[in-house]
Amino acid sequence: MTTARETVLGRIRDALALAPAPDAEIPRAYRTGRTLPDAERLALLTDRLVDYKAKAHPCASDRTAEVIAEILRERGARVIGVPDGLDECWLSAYDGEVRRDSADIPAPSLDTLDGVVTASAVSCAETGTIFLDGSADQGRRALSLVPDLHVCVVDLSSVMAGVPEAVARLVPERPTTMISGPSATSDIELERVEGVHGPRNLVVVIRTDA
Repeated sequence: MTTARETVLGRIRDALALAPAPDAEIPRAYRTGRTLPDAERLALLTDRLVDYKAKAHPCASDRTAEVIAEILRERGARVIGVPDGLDECWLSAYDGEVRRDSADIPAPSLDTLDGVVTASAVSCAETGTIFLDGSADQGRRALSLVPDLHVCVVDLSSVMAGVPEAVARLVPERPTTMISGPSATSDIELERVEGVHGPRNLVVVIRTDA
């Protein structure tokens, strides 16, 4: 007996065989090369982050550890997770427990963490989007999605003006996570619910001289 699934897939195969996709060049004439002064990129990114209900903390790079420690202290984060390649200096002022992540740790157990601290690959000022690419200082995707608090460090030099400029700096083969504010969704009555698909709280430390 043929199942409904087999029937549908069979019809799709027949349709593709009868009407093969024509060779066509896909236009990719995106606007590229847009630039903005540092002050404007910082102001635009901060505005977008705040609009998304994230917190933004611009600071000089030599205050990175101090600012991170203040954020974690204010949030009551006593146990945090970090990717294995995160700069240890960034946690030098933090007096809580630090757990280095690894692929051997089951993803569900990351829920026991009070928060996570990661670096970032690139950001887009125009959309307020932060890109993680799984590098050693950013870790696996689960690390930034399971804990309820994500403290993400962004260097202003890695903040691009628009989406094409940001995407151009990514490596397509790397796993990319795009973050635009804390996780949130709305039901049919448009009631906002946070923390459904990722961290409920996003705090971004923007190093203005890095």
